[in-house]
Amino acid sequence: MSLIEIIAGVEAREATLTVFDPDPTVAETLAEHFADRNLRVVAERPAEGPTGYAVLSRDGEFVTATAIDDLLPGPADAADGDGPAEGTEEAESRRVGRPVLDHLDETLFTSYSRSDMVAASREIEDRAWRVGDGELHAGFQTLDVLTGESNTYDRLGGKERLEVHAYAAAEGEAPDTERYEVHIGRTAEIRETWFVAYDGGGFDGAKCVLLAEEREPGRFYGFWSYDPDTVDRVVDYLTERYGTSERQGEDDATA
Repeated sequence: MSLIEIIAGVEAREATLTVFDPDPTVAETLAEHFADRNLRVVAERPAEGPTGYAVLSRDGEFVTATAIDDLLPGPADAADGDGPAEGTEEAESRRVGRPVLDHLDETLFTSYSRSDMVAASREIEDRAWRVGDGELHAGFQTLDVLTGESNTYDRLGGKERLEVHAYAAAEGEAPDTERYEVHIGRTAEIRETWFVAYDGGGFDGAKCVLLAEEREPGRFYGFWSYDPDTVDRVVDYLTERYGTSERQGEDDATA
């Protein structure tokens, strides 16, 4: 297994939303709405029987079914200022697509820029800071990039119960720090991937991971996940592959 294979594995677990509606534009609208999710939308127009609903499945297994009206935005959702206040219980209950989104723990993206990746990384770093416990693992591609983030990671590493690990290829100088552990990975995947994984500090609900491959300069393909098993898979791999090396080696090392 590798980080690239983990990305491929998440992609392969694509769910399917089958839309039963006589209007073909309904499936097209839903496909646009869920474009950033690991979800394929297909249209079915049966000659007889009920319509106006959608079925979510994964690996051929039924997950849930819901009325299409519960997946599409209504007039109040589209009107400026007419809907419930953001962050309220009413707003959450009316969140567009919630019957499906609640069953999708992973978001795929195909062309994130570096600024997108930084923004997503900050969300996970902030969660680790607020919980203040557990392990945070972050890949910076190169030591030069890691050095540019030294202030942020010195701050995170200063949390007494938060164990911070940074990974980078040997391009540049390693930061002089005792607040977090720097792993120098002499493998292509460390240079070609960007990741931030937080193990939740003992709480499955706090686990999250961002993992992406730079497939062309400055453009990243990968996923964002809150699925505890996916987070554990990434953290376990990083720990086993790079975290136990104690000496300079041909393939990887810990500095």
